Amino acid sequence: KNMTFLFTASNVHSPTDDFFFMFTTDSLAQKKPSVIMISGGMPNPNYFPFKTASFTLQDGTTIEIGEALMKRILQYSSTEGIPEFLSWLRDLQMSLHNPPTANYTPDQGQMEISVIIGSQDSLSKVFEILVNPGDNVLLEDPSYPGTLSALEPLGCNIIKVPTDKCKKANNNLPKLLYTIPNGNNPAGTSLTQIIDSFKTCSYDFLITEDDPYYFLQIEKINIHLCLFVFLSHTLRLGFLTGPKPLIDRVILHMQSSTITSTFTPVSTIAQLHNYLTGLFLKTKVMEFYRTQRDAMLAAADKWLKGLAEWNIPTAGMFLWIKIKRISNIYQIITENALERGIGKDLMMGKQLNFMVDLLFLTLL
Repeated sequence: KNMTFLFTASNVHSPTDDFFFMFTTDSLAQKKPSVIMISGGMPNPNYFPFKTASFTLQDGTTIEIGEALMKRILQYSSTEGIPEFLSWLRDLQMSLHNPPTANYTPDQGQMEISVIIGSQDSLSKVFEILVNPGDNVLLEDPSYPGTLSALEPLGCNIIKVPTDKCKKANNNLPKLLYTIPNGNNPAGTSLTQIIDSFKTCSYDFLITEDDPYYFLQIEKINIHLCLFVFLSHTLRLGFLTGPKPLIDRVILHMQSSTITSTFTPVSTIAQLHNYLTGLFLKTKVMEFYRTQRDAMLAAADKWLKGLAEWNIPTAGMFLWIKIKRISNIYQIITENALERGIGKDLMMGKQLNFMVDLLFLTLL
């Protein structure tokens, strides 16, 4: 299906052919080293400050980045990512999900992938491309505050979604649903039920899944790994998968902002992707976070049983606790308890930071 109706008129980025040629495809200079690029302002790699690098992994494996590869990863490259890593990501998506869109034509929304500089940056770009003032956007409540801050300036109607209903909002169809389907931040819930219910609806809108904890489904045994949270937050590494018309526009957006991937993710992944699965199996990431969760649940059951309620997280890193019959609990904790020295070494977030503003529409 043609997806152009989804895109905002003010945010369709058009590259200048001469300037962005080297970012839209793997550069000719990389394919044929004898070619001298004089059109794109590409600096001479012989004068880059870094020559080689070495990384030591948790299991003792050493990854070497030689001089030739270092020159390549320090130079301008394709906006969507280095081809070898993109190929590995496509294989990963096919092995995990085998999406039918992989066999679509580009106009039908063929599966496309782009490397991104962290999920927050790519989410902001997706929202800017898709959302017009007055559009209805569905969010689970509570929701990740970074998403709220990205959507609010766009002038859309942010609508809270109950997990067991699938109805229209004020007779205006929503443009997209944003959700963290596994290990919601901060609620700790996994909303496969709501996703399935919306997939069965006849609505013509996109489901945008922010899924950093897919590989940390604690109750599942999965041989794969998380590329984002458990490598390092500061690597700012992720990948975006979706219909080609949308991903193409995200890539154009990046060409006018970040242009290419930063050195750290490119240099790390250039060699690291061959070792990722084995590394995370050996370091037993899921077992560690399961132990952390169980310890937190045991403490909650010991000290808060009867006073509060919570769900048992099956994925992610978060436990959302609701205190019963006390409306000013945050004030009690931050003022009264801290003054008495209780919990002085704890840092907690305000509930309102995660809640969809009550002034926005609510889906009933």
